[in-house]
Amino acid sequence: MDLPNKCEICVVDGEKLLLLVNQGDSDYPNLEVIRKDTQDNPSDGEQSANRPGRQSESTGPRSYAYSDTDFHQLAEDRFAADAADILYKRAHSGKFDQLIVIAPPNTLGELRKHYHVSVKNKLLGEIDKEATNLPPDDISKMVKAA
Repeated sequence: MDLPNKCEICVVDGEKLLLLVNQGDSDYPNLEVIRKDTQDNPSDGEQSANRPGRQSESTGPRSYAYSDTDFHQLAEDRFAADAADILYKRAHSGKFDQLIVIAPPNTLGELRKHYHVSVKNKLLGEIDKEATNLPPDDISKMVKAA
C-alpha cells in the first residue's frame, strides 16, 4: 500500500490509539506521532459485580446460566467509537486528506460502524492487525507490505 506524504495513520485497539503522520514521501516514509491516547480497561472479572445468574427449567432438573454483560468488551467498543469520533473531527476540520487505519479485526469492525462519510471519503485502506505496540518504523513497513 502506498504511504503518501501527509497521510495520517490511525493505529488503534481497544485500549490504545496512535495517530501518526507521514512527514516523508512514499519511498522513504517518516512517521511522527501526533496523538497518543490510552484507557485503563481492567479485565471483565475485575469489573463485574457478581457471578452470572442461573435459571432453573420449570419441567426438569436442568438449569441455565445467564450470560453476563462483558464490561471489558463494552469499554473496548466505546473506545473504538471514540476513536471514530476523533477521526471525524480531524477529517471535518481538514487536518488530513488521506487516512490508513490499522486495527485488530474486532476493533476494525466496531470502527466501521461509526465511520462518518467524511472519514470514509478519505480512507485509503485498512489493515486488520494489532500494531499499537510497534514503533513507527515497523508500522510504515507494515503499511508498505500491505
